[in-house]
Amino acid sequence: MASVIEKTIRSAVTPVITAVANYNRKRLPEPNGGHPFLDGLHAPMQSEETVSAMQVTGTIPDQLDGRYLRIGPNPLKKPHSPSHHWFVGDGMAHGIRIKGGEAAWYRNRWIRSNAVSDALGEPRKPGTRNPRSDTANTNIVGIDGRTFAIVEAGGFPVELNDELDTIRHNPFDGTLTHAFSAHPHLDPKTGYSHAICYDAATQDTVWHVVVDAKGKVIREEPISVKDGPSIHDCAITENYVLVLDLPATLSMKRLIKGFQFPYDWNPGHGARVGLLPKTGSNDDIFWCDVDPCYVFHPANAFETADGKVIVDVVVHESMYAQSPYGPGGAWSRFERWTIDPETGSVDRKIIHDRNQEFPRYDERRTAQPYRYVYSVALAENDSGVFDRGGSQLFKHDLEREETLTRELGDDRYPGEFVFVPRSEDSAEDDGWLIGLVIDAANETTELQILNAADFLGEPQAVIHVPHRIPPGFHGNWVAS
Repeated sequence: MASVIEKTIRSAVTPVITAVANYNRKRLPEPNGGHPFLDGLHAPMQSEETVSAMQVTGTIPDQLDGRYLRIGPNPLKKPHSPSHHWFVGDGMAHGIRIKGGEAAWYRNRWIRSNAVSDALGEPRKPGTRNPRSDTANTNIVGIDGRTFAIVEAGGFPVELNDELDTIRHNPFDGTLTHAFSAHPHLDPKTGYSHAICYDAATQDTVWHVVVDAKGKVIREEPISVKDGPSIHDCAITENYVLVLDLPATLSMKRLIKGFQFPYDWNPGHGARVGLLPKTGSNDDIFWCDVDPCYVFHPANAFETADGKVIVDVVVHESMYAQSPYGPGGAWSRFERWTIDPETGSVDRKIIHDRNQEFPRYDERRTAQPYRYVYSVALAENDSGVFDRGGSQLFKHDLEREETLTRELGDDRYPGEFVFVPRSEDSAEDDGWLIGLVIDAANETTELQILNAADFLGEPQAVIHVPHRIPPGFHGNWVAS
């Protein structure tokens, strides 16, 4: 933890750095060929819409009663293109309400940060904010019957109503002291959600945060790190939380140059995975070195009978090294890591060697052995940019060691698909995969409902949204 002297020095130096960054920002050159996350497929929506009558192809299952929610950055005003990063745009939530075999509505709403409220000429929303940033744009989840837009790097959660209007900025009813994460993981045995959280302003500490079933923070355990690592996600097993301390760290060089998201690839930081006992302290964590790489998203993790820890991850060769405008690297692939606490080793096995992201699974099986993972293809190119131009979905069968590929067609680009079980006690693959697919040629979007067990078959249902929903980040099914 930072000492009083360190905090005093930072408070004096920060205004100087900010002034230099603001000056240099004006001198940055325009991105060659336009900004990859402001144009084309990623061009922001310009308005809030409510659609109450949508065309449906096929039959929506009667068992589905809830909302498919998706969120992502959608700048309200045109940002300064040379310094803009995909991760910092104003948040916009999208939702489709499903009930009784019908699509009741589609809505999209900007998350009301102070800047968004001011730009729309509205009163600012109440609540407690991080003074450096009150934008939430990365994930949207249901906790205790409430809906929260969440973000990493220091921003607090924002509570929304069922129709996606902002209610208040809400750090879990005042129980959150430090940062939160875009990826809390629910332990189905306890009802507690676990997250590893970092604050961009604190380079020597991250926190293990636990939120109970009532949406109250019951643990914020500090973990010592260096260099200010960007830890996007974590994973949990029966006894551990996995801390992914990898070499994408705060870059003073990019900060001073004026870039909005000042993180860069830093091989000198090293790469390691920490096994933190769920109720342990920083002194109890067991670190295992791994070859330098970056992981945004694990799938599931679990422990074996002989004490090893298995975690399945989408691995990127590097991160932020080739573009200051968004994530990117030479390649990504799906791997299984076997962590041996006795030897401190991490054995890496390639499961599927194709560019991909957003691995999801049946989350009833979190922290337990499981069989299936569903992920989204990224484009196969050498641009160095995290390109959503893939047009396939993957279904990985970990037991048979095989992968099915669902082709969606030319100019059709999927977002994150989530598994929804048919019932509380149905089998692991007995349910639906639900996600958005952009039809770029027609500037429209489909919410596709697939039968997970018939992955290559015709969709169970397709709900047609009459405009393009930008790719954004994460989607979830929130049952009524």
